[in-house]
Amino acid sequence: MSGSIPLTPPAEAVGVEGSLPAGYKPFKPEDHGLERGFRCKVPQEALLKLLAGLEPDRPAGAVEAGDQAAEFGQQQAAGPRLGIGMDSCVIPLRHGGLSLVQTTDFFYPLVEDPYLMGRIGCANVLSDLYAMGITECDNMLMLLSVSQKMNEKERERVMPLMMRGFRDAAEEGGTSVTGGQTVINPWIIIGGVASVVCQPNEFIMPDGAVPGDVLVLTKPLGTQVAVNAHQWLDQPERWNKIKLVVSKEEVKEAYQEAMFSMATLNRTAAGLMHKFQAHAGTDVTGFGLLGHANNLAEQQQNEVSFVIHNLPIIAKLAAISKACGNVFNLVQGTSPETSGGLLVCLPREQAAKFCSEMKSQGSGFGGQGAVGGAWIIGIVEKGDRRARIIDKPRIIEVPPRGSLAANQENNTSHD
Repeated sequence: MSGSIPLTPPAEAVGVEGSLPAGYKPFKPEDHGLERGFRCKVPQEALLKLLAGLEPDRPAGAVEAGDQAAEFGQQQAAGPRLGIGMDSCVIPLRHGGLSLVQTTDFFYPLVEDPYLMGRIGCANVLSDLYAMGITECDNMLMLLSVSQKMNEKERERVMPLMMRGFRDAAEEGGTSVTGGQTVINPWIIIGGVASVVCQPNEFIMPDGAVPGDVLVLTKPLGTQVAVNAHQWLDQPERWNKIKLVVSKEEVKEAYQEAMFSMATLNRTAAGLMHKFQAHAGTDVTGFGLLGHANNLAEQQQNEVSFVIHNLPIIAKLAAISKACGNVFNLVQGTSPETSGGLLVCLPREQAAKFCSEMKSQGSGFGGQGAVGGAWIIGIVEKGDRRARIIDKPRIIEVPPRGSLAANQENNTSHD
């Protein structure tokens, strides 16, 4: 990553232990007259059906399946093309053999610190570029919604911090925010658009996995569980369901680790995808590890399947998920993540070196990154372009940075 990242936000930002402006809360559906189980994320299958309506019309049988260039019309420029369904679109431009790679994303607040929420929003947008091995972004736009229920004091305190966090993360990624759109809405929303014009050798198309490849994940899982468990500290009815498997201090540590992880750019991993000849990649976000692994598997040119054996999870969160029954399904791979890691298909002989270099280079937001840096989680084998998690995957407990376990592991690795 370029530039240095301060251990904490600016002094005037609201810290992890700081107090928020009166009345400011993370988004809770029940506070807005919605059912407790309400989810803003459209289910993956429903979303793909909706997006099918954006595909260009063409005569039946006129184009062979997989002929992406032809799908967009004969007048389009030649070159690699990626349309609907993956992290970013790739559009060949008319001049100079260049391509436009572009993505957009936005979501509702999920952490209490507005500065970190801005950083997370920006990191989440950029991650779609990083998933294709792109390390540079030419321009960003910011999409911001101010809640109509916020009073003037809340707006003046919270929104500038969120915007600063977004801007700071963009600058860390070597780009800048040059515009966007701001509206009034029932809820706060943060997100943006990231665009880059690049040559074909600057990005890695997400379709080249071959049998024998290894699957690597670059951030631990469990962000949704961490955020919810932290909210439950003040909700005795829910806290009583998990208090036998975790302490309040462990929940606070996991929540802080989740925030720092989400605020960390995947830029280092993107650069290493080129160095170690990655064959494909995606980022793990709202559809969970298994959802995004399935999506990536479906894109492959070869008839392959992804088999996941290991799940790196922030410490104690697997136990919390189990104690909650089927609320999260973290171990089943369907628990949503926000600004998660990259899932990368690497040649077997390169995977361990990729992980080692991630660990040696990795220092995310908040200082020393999560112990491990990257983890080998599965294999690519011949199959039907699907992904699965084995019945009893190995759970890798990833200790939060700053915890006793993390310090011991770091000291051991330096011996």
